[in-house]
Parts: sequence; C-alpha cells; structure tokens
Amino acid sequence: MPPATLTPVIDTPLPLRPSRWQAWEGPWLLAVAAVHTLFGLLVFAPVLRAMLAQGWIDTVGTDPLRGAVSWFLLFGLPLALLALCIRPLRQAGQARRLRLLGWGLLGLCAAGASLMPASGFWLVLPPALSLLWPRRPGR
Repeated sequence: MPPATLTPVIDTPLPLRPSRWQAWEGPWLLAVAAVHTLFGLLVFAPVLRAMLAQGWIDTVGTDPLRGAVSWFLLFGLPLALLALCIRPLRQAGQARRLRLLGWGLLGLCAAGASLMPASGFWLVLPPALSLLWPRRPGR
C-alpha cells in the first residue's frame, strides 16, 4: 500500500454548490463597484458635465482632477468584472485561482488604504480575506 500523501490546502476543490456563507464575496464586490461608480457620478457630476460640454474626447489633458475623476469612474467596471468571476470559479472548483484573486484584492486594499486611509478601499478587505481563508469541501 503506497504511503498516504497530504494534499495542500490551496489545491483543495471547493464544493460545486457554494453555501450561502461562501457565495457572498461576488455580490459584495459587485455592490461595492456599483456604489463606487454611482458615488463618482454624483460627486464628480460638475467635472463630468464640463468634460461633456467640451466634447468628451481628449478632455482630460494634463488636468489632474479630470484624470482622477476618469480613473475613479473607470475602476468600477474591472471590479465588477472580477466580482462576476467569483461564482463561476467557485462552481468550477478553482480554489487556487480564487486564492490568487484574494491575494490580488488584498494587495489592492493594502496599497489603496495606505495611500488613502479615509476611502472605500477597506470594503475590499472582507471578501479578500474570505477568498484567502481555506475551506474544506462540504463546508
């Protein structure tokens, strides 16, 4: 009989049907992305209206405020796309990829929160930690 081998936690497949506890990270990040974008549209409406009045194309130029507003609004879409990937990855048993996503989100949170402590970057911390937390099948 061959000796028993230990499977690293990182390669442990996840359950095909995540429990309610395991399925919250994607909707959480999707909500953060939506609120982030809506907040940006409301708070930066005067800047956006000025850009529209100038024809939109090439209206950022060297203006740091317009650049910041553009990046602020553009960030919501990639975050939403990442959020939409979580459930399919979990259903496919892609524990390694989910943990990689968790590490990436944790790095994003650390970098953003260290540069801007009074920001929404902290909202990324709970799902990042949850994606990093090892789970056993059936739990």
